[in-house]
Amino acid sequence: MDDLLNEFLTETNESLGTLDVELVRFEREPSDATILGNIFRLMHTIKGTCGFLGLPRLEAIAHAGENVLGKFRDGELPVTPDAVTIILRCIDHIRRLLAELEAAGKEPEGHDGALIGQINAIAEPRKSDPAEPPPVFDDAGFPVAAELLAEVAHALSGSVPELYSPAAAPEIALPAEPPRPQPIKDPPVAEAKESALAASSIRVNVDVIENLMTLISELVLTRNQLMQLERSQKSGEFKIPLQRLSHITSELQDGVTRMRMQPIGNAWAKLPRIVRDLCVESGKKIELVQRGADTELDRQVLEMIKDPLTHMIRNSADHGIESAADRLAAGKPETGTIALEAYHEGGHIFIRIADDGRGLDAERIRRKALANGLASEGELAGMSEQQILQFVFRAGFSTAEKVTSVSGRGVGMDVVRTNVERIGGTIEMTSEAGHGTTFLIKIPLTLAIVSALIVETAGQRFAVPQINVIELVRAGARSGARIETIKNAPVLRLRDRLLPLVPLRTLLEMAPRQGKNDEFVLVTQVGASTFGIVVDRVFDTEEIVVKPVAPILRGNPFYAGNTILGDGSVIMILDPNGISAAAGQGKAAMAAAAAAQSAGAQREGARTSLLLFRAGGASLKAVPLDSVARIEEVDARTIERVGGRPVVQYREHLMPLIAIDSDHPWKDSGKQPILVFDKAGRALGIVVDEVVDIASDHVSIELTASREGLLGSAIVAGRATDLVDIEHYVERNFSTWFGATTGEAA
Repeated sequence: MDDLLNEFLTETNESLGTLDVELVRFEREPSDATILGNIFRLMHTIKGTCGFLGLPRLEAIAHAGENVLGKFRDGELPVTPDAVTIILRCIDHIRRLLAELEAAGKEPEGHDGALIGQINAIAEPRKSDPAEPPPVFDDAGFPVAAELLAEVAHALSGSVPELYSPAAAPEIALPAEPPRPQPIKDPPVAEAKESALAASSIRVNVDVIENLMTLISELVLTRNQLMQLERSQKSGEFKIPLQRLSHITSELQDGVTRMRMQPIGNAWAKLPRIVRDLCVESGKKIELVQRGADTELDRQVLEMIKDPLTHMIRNSADHGIESAADRLAAGKPETGTIALEAYHEGGHIFIRIADDGRGLDAERIRRKALANGLASEGELAGMSEQQILQFVFRAGFSTAEKVTSVSGRGVGMDVVRTNVERIGGTIEMTSEAGHGTTFLIKIPLTLAIVSALIVETAGQRFAVPQINVIELVRAGARSGARIETIKNAPVLRLRDRLLPLVPLRTLLEMAPRQGKNDEFVLVTQVGASTFGIVVDRVFDTEEIVVKPVAPILRGNPFYAGNTILGDGSVIMILDPNGISAAAGQGKAAMAAAAAAQSAGAQREGARTSLLLFRAGGASLKAVPLDSVARIEEVDARTIERVGGRPVVQYREHLMPLIAIDSDHPWKDSGKQPILVFDKAGRALGIVVDEVVDIASDHVSIELTASREGLLGSAIVAGRATDLVDIEHYVERNFSTWFGATTGEAA
């Protein structure tokens, strides 16, 4: 019986989660019979199972809810917000009773007459005299006898006093109680389908999978050690068996990892209900758009991402989306949109949350940061708008004018970032006042086995999670990159910009460096800040098994764990988040680099780096290099047409293509150079004839533009060059293609 009850609790809780989502969908699409059929079937199953297990309270509540759903299905009751709300209350009450049942092992005592009466009142609306007192319901939710007698007497004789006279009472023939609705059977096809689904899956205790994953991790370590030994042996007799063992181990690891995978939609199940309740409470109109709900990730990561996602959606609905009146006044649709998207890319999971609301006010955030003492006037003056926006991630920071039940207490976004970084992820934010805010979260697929870069400093090796490393730069006399010192802070001059550096040797208080050999810089990103970690040597990438940090080192913010390499060495795994925080990336180093960058620009007379290309003729054209996200060459045969417009499949999305020259001849074969521009997570490609060069020069426009889309003409690197107004093309075509400005969710 205990096993049966546990199975019932598990399945019913899953059904209640599905009911939450389906009811919100049904409220938006009340004519969809498929959704309603699924809702009715789930509620009917809950009621029937409760009756089978002898749970009368749960059965009575589910029965009342089923009656309302039956009225929906038969067209006898209109689908109104009040009716949907009462069904949602019914579901919440069932969920509470289940929690008490699980804790105590038996159904709690009590009655639910008030709630059942409200549900029945929705199912059987009565037209009554306004002066007439409301009906009284018994514990089972049915009207008490006196009320029934009064109604019958009024209908038969119209004289209530005669009803209670001793002579009249026996002569009144009460009508028999109408039969209760019979359970509605599902079509045989649906029953067969459900049975097939049930037979194709089994439930496995999570502890069993966790133990299996631990054993696989140890197997990976042993495989790495054997491969290391094989490389040191002159004889190759073990080479083929070890290769086979390595292949099987990788497949086994992949299989067990997939067992732990769950759709990210499981973490989204409550979000439609949350948004719906916020709309009812605030009077706003908000549509939640979900894409990629079937994207899978490790259940451990999934559990840690649930709360951050919930908080961010609530913030977008409460802070971001304006009221319907404000949106109409701003020329927007009265219904706001929150877009939630998940996708795989490069071995990681990306989660994008975008709203088309009011966006963040950088000036207001600046004043709040100054008032809270988070930065001085001088520090704020040297910050870009993007850096100022990052203050929303500080503990206790809030721009809400008043505290609500949803937000305004200054607790939340700092916890969101902490939880994301705890699992080795990053979070980026962009915002445009009046157009919306976008968050992009990057997290690993799994936490058990990760890809890492093995580096060395002062003779000691360390592992750096590859998810944080953007690129690897060799700095020295023989390379183009060089390390400089500005106000005692080391910086790297990399592609005409200065990057703050953190020498690992200095941070860990290791022996000073000897000699003038080249150093290696790991260009690392944590949140919105980018910095470099300086090391002596770089080896190779390796899949490592993450082991927890020993208790004696748990207070050290620089280590995320340790691992065992193939040669048996135990090395520490560096935590880029802790290194960034300890090195003060948000203040001293970044301020020094920004000041140096500004000073350097003044010394050089505002030299600008430009990308030179040809498009539609032999004349040179140029755009600022920092505005170009990437330069790509695609096979012309992969260019397709959608609605008569050229597109190409790029990084699992469709990227629209435009030509600066309206007479551009589209190729049928060969390579097509494309300049990729990125705005608010959207990619747009501009086709060109050829990319010529990159030049840095003093730019002074000498001739005004002769046509739309050009800023004018100037001399760049000794050659006459047309300067292209790239914002003209990007803004115009983003609006045309996506039906929204660049800051809005599409």
